This record gives sequence, structure tokens and C-alpha cells, in this order.
Amino acid sequence: MTAMIWAEGLTKFYGESRGVTELSFEVEAGEVFGFLGPNGAGKTTTIRLMLDLIRPSSGKLELFGLDVRKQSVAVRSRAGYLPGDLHLYERLTPREYLRYVAALRGLDGLGEGEALAERFELELERPIRALSKGNRQKVGLVQAFLHQPDLLLLDEPTSGLDPLVQKTFNELLREVVAEGRTVFLSSHILSEVQRLADRVAIIREGSLELVEAVDVLRARAFVRVEATFSTPPPQEAFANLPGVRELERRGPVVVLALEGAADPLIKTLARYEVLALDSHEADLEDFFLTLYREGSASAS
Repeated sequence: MTAMIWAEGLTKFYGESRGVTELSFEVEAGEVFGFLGPNGAGKTTTIRLMLDLIRPSSGKLELFGLDVRKQSVAVRSRAGYLPGDLHLYERLTPREYLRYVAALRGLDGLGEGEALAERFELELERPIRALSKGNRQKVGLVQAFLHQPDLLLLDEPTSGLDPLVQKTFNELLREVVAEGRTVFLSSHILSEVQRLADRVAIIREGSLELVEAVDVLRARAFVRVEATFSTPPPQEAFANLPGVRELERRGPVVVLALEGAADPLIKTLARYEVLALDSHEADLEDFFLTLYREGSASAS
């Protein structure tokens, strides 16, 4: 089966500034592919390359088995795009704007826009300039989904949305995937990606750190232990414990990663006065932060 997205050695430089370097990955039909990284890591650059909005310095990139540069019109006709830096025609109402977008897509009326606006509780008749950030984001979401694209490229899609609208967005995404369509979800909100994605790519300073299934990452996770002491223990208190890594300190609070048996840690904690103790399985955010911390340490 042809991959919906296929990148090999994808590289983009802006003069001497780094965009992305040597990205190689595939996204299959019917999956939600999470693209994670902090601001400036290269997420938006990657999406713009997919839509031929910018050209790569080197490497290959295909969507739907089509060369992005040579067949950009065909690629865009099958893709829905929500940019992270959304700009709208401020003098238009959402209805006028969505009718304009639908016409560009060759659709009559608003396509699926009317039904989507109702689901998101988007008022269609007020000028866009009078809308809040959250309602502008709704307009962006509706225009991305209205032509029922085979592939959705969503850059920070829940920015500015309240929790109830985020829930509606999550439900819509699940429906899209159930229909066999594909979602490329770029975000720095790890909890969001953890709930929605099948696989995750983590990008750091323009380079891919890993591409892995969310379930596999969870299986590799550790137990996060947070202990609050009456007096902070010595810096070396947990340094030589098997399967224990100190993640951070915040005054009397020490956060530890535990892999393996808990007995050595429990016995060490008992040497000090512990006021509170909390533990839970690490989530994707813990894994992500650990990966970045280790990367920073190896670079220094």
C-alpha cells in the first residue's frame, strides 16, 4: 500500500538557519500521526514542505504517492490544512469566508461547513474581526474539514479552544479516522497527542529523535515518584540506587524515575522525613521531557 506521506532525507535551510534536516518517515492511511516538538523544532516547516508552500533544500517528499513539487495542485486538492499561524479575511463573516473556500474547492454552498459549524457552535454571521481567538480557530477547523479531505494536516489545532470544543474536535477526529482518512497532527501538547495518535514522531532542533507507536512508548515508560521532604536530602542521596534516576528538584520536592523493584528506593526514602509521597506510571510527557533532557546533556 502506498503511504499517505513519505519523506526521505527531507531537509530545509533558510539561508544558514536550520529548518529541518534529514527527516525520513512514513504515514499510512487511516492513522493519526502525532508530530511532537517544542516551538521552533521544525513542525510547521515540515507541514509547509508537504503543501509545497516552501521548497526543500534537499530530500524527497510524496503525498498520496504524488511528488509534492511536480503535482502540488493535485496534492492540495486532497488535503485539508489548518495552519498554526491562522490568518483570515477579517471583513468577511465566517459564512462568506467558508463559501469562498468551498468555491475554491469546487463545492456548492458550504460543503460540510454548515454541519461542522453547528457542531462547533460557530456563529456564521458575525464579522471575523469581531470573533474571539477560539471562534477564529473554529473557522480554521471548519475550512480544513469541509471538503472531506483524504489527509488532514493540522498544526496546533486546539489552540485557543475551550475544553468542550476540544472534546468535539476529538470526536470529529475519531470519526474521520473511522472513515479511513488520515491525520497528521502537529502539536506541543503531549496529552492531546497521547489521547489521539496511533504513532508519534518526536522532532528536536530540526531532527527526528524517534518514530514509534504510542503503546510502545508507554511500555517503555517508568514509574514517576514524587517525594516531599521536611528537609531536602543530599544531592547524592539517590545517585547509586539501581533503576532510579533523579529527574528534578524543587526545593524539598524530589522527582524520581523508577524502573524495576521499588525496595531499594523505599529503604532510602525511609532515611529521611517524608511529608508526602506520590507515584504513577509515566505518560508521554514524562518520556518526552526525559528524552529532551538526555539530549541536552549529551550535547553539552
